[in-house]
Parts: sequence; structure tokens; C-alpha cells
Amino acid sequence: MFNTLEKLINIPSPSGFEENIAEFIKMEISPFVDKVYIDILGNVIARKTGMGAKIMLTAHMDEIGLISTFADEQGFIRFSTLGCPDLKSFVSNKVSFLNGVNGILGYEKKCELKDFSFEKCFIDIGVCNKEEALALVPIGTAAVINSSIIMQNNKIISKGLDDKIGVFILIEVIKKIAGSPNDLSFVFTVQEELGLRGAKTASFEIEADYAINVDVTSTRDISTDNKMAVNLGKGVAIKIKDKGIICHKKMTTTLIETAKSGEIPYQLEVLEQGSTDIGTVHISKSGVICGGISIPARYIHSQNEMVDTDDVNNAIKLLIFLLEKGIIFLS
Repeated sequence: MFNTLEKLINIPSPSGFEENIAEFIKMEISPFVDKVYIDILGNVIARKTGMGAKIMLTAHMDEIGLISTFADEQGFIRFSTLGCPDLKSFVSNKVSFLNGVNGILGYEKKCELKDFSFEKCFIDIGVCNKEEALALVPIGTAAVINSSIIMQNNKIISKGLDDKIGVFILIEVIKKIAGSPNDLSFVFTVQEELGLRGAKTASFEIEADYAINVDVTSTRDISTDNKMAVNLGKGVAIKIKDKGIICHKKMTTTLIETAKSGEIPYQLEVLEQGSTDIGTVHISKSGVICGGISIPARYIHSQNEMVDTDDVNNAIKLLIFLLEKGIIFLS
């Protein structure tokens, strides 16, 4: 089942450079949808047509990345970030540029922890001067951390689970759903980590009546600083609020009651920091009734994120159960 996820993880897709993963997703889901295309900005949009309400489901394809800005006289690549990576976790790890060049992320030894920032970091590709470095890594070359996927103890450990786990969930829903009375649009978005950009344009394209986003969320089980009730392996998280949205009460109630009726474990998510694609979808056109399904994840934006396979499977189950019977608001 998780072979598709491993393939997704192994396709580098830093924000703004999602072309390869978009093509893979398009090919993967084509036999299971009525129509699939890649729009101007690079979103993959798949349709399962129906006569009922227009429902939009989103997950973002892009992952946290880096982009080269110049090379210094010693041949070290200096860079900017694509999104907000936890760079402390990246130090001394392998970095892979999209053109095939590899290096190690280092930092200036005089840099104290309190002063740590990407301006103090560099990527060492093993050359001796600026000219050699730029010949191999031209300015504007994107990169991702090099980290393989591990599965053990019912957990998935990998970089890029934000939000390739959401992409995987939507792909599985597309493949497994028997049918729906509604008109479904599955949108795999670009540039979420740079400001929810792909979701914004796609929402005006689709003009949905309802929308549900699938992404990761923080947990409390490794840090009491996170003042939230979400823990790894305790169920799919139904979003109440994050920094970008207060979810529509009708949608939240429906997701909760659907989880109860399907005997699907769930948690309630109030996220104080961070937002997802749904934050821009709900204020498109004249407004959209929106909600979110989140996968609890540890170490978000680090070189190794962690999710629980039970939470993933329960998210798939909840979406299929909801979509097959059609969204019916209970209050």
C-alpha cells in the first residue's frame, strides 16, 4: 500500500519546482478519474464528475527546500530557503540539488547557537573555488535534504511527509472510492510552503461549494509547549482552527459525526501557529464552506518527520465514508 508513498518521497519537489511529482501523480491517478490536467501554475486537478454539490479536496505537492543564491570564494554554496525548514536538523546532512549534484549542509563554526540562521550556513559540494562551484550549481538551483523513508513500529519516518502524506491519502481515496453523488475535484497544489499560492488559483478555477484540505499538524506528545490536544497515533485530527482559518461549524460537525458513525478514531485540532491551503480556499469567490483533516506529525519541517500508519489509514477511511454517502450537514 505504501509503495506509492515511497515513490512520492523519492521525487524531489521543493516549492516552485513540482513538475516531476505533478507528472507522476497525473499518471498514477489517470485510470481512476474522469479527467486530470495540470493548470497554468502547476496544480494537478483531477475530476470525478457527478450531479451533486461541487466538493474540492486539496493536499500540497511541494516540500521544504533550499535554493542557491551565490558561491563564495572558497566554493561553498550559499542559499536561501523555500519555505521555513528547521535548519538545525539539516546541519551535517546530505543535500541533493535538482540537477544531480550532492553536498553537505554545514555552518560557520564561529556561529553560536543563538545566532543560528541560514545566512550562516552553506552547502559544501567538495570543490575549491567559486568558479568550480558555479559551474556545477548555477544560481537559482533548488535542492532538498537527502533522507530515505523508514517504516517501523507502525510509524513512517521521512522528510517531506509535509505534505506528501496528504498527497498519498488523496491518491488512495481516488483509487478506492466506489462512487459519490457529488462532483469531486482532487487538487494537488503547488507552492503551499511559500504562501498557499496554488490553492488560491485553483479555488477560483473550481468554484467549489465545499472544500476539505488534508495536511499534517503538530502534536503535543513531544512538547508541552504545543498547547493542543493532538497526539501521534490517537486518531485523525479534525481541524477546528489554525492561524489561517476558523473552519465552518457545519463542516466540522459533519466530519465529527461521520467519524463517530464510522467508528473512526479522531482528535480535535486547534493549531496556534501555521496554516494550510484551506486558509485561502475558504475566502475565495463569495466564500466556501471548508474543513480540514490533519495527520498528527512529529518533527515537522525537519530532515525526518514522523506519522503513524493508523492515523493515515483512518484519514483515508473517513474521507471515503464521507464522500461515498455525500456530505450531509447534521446541524
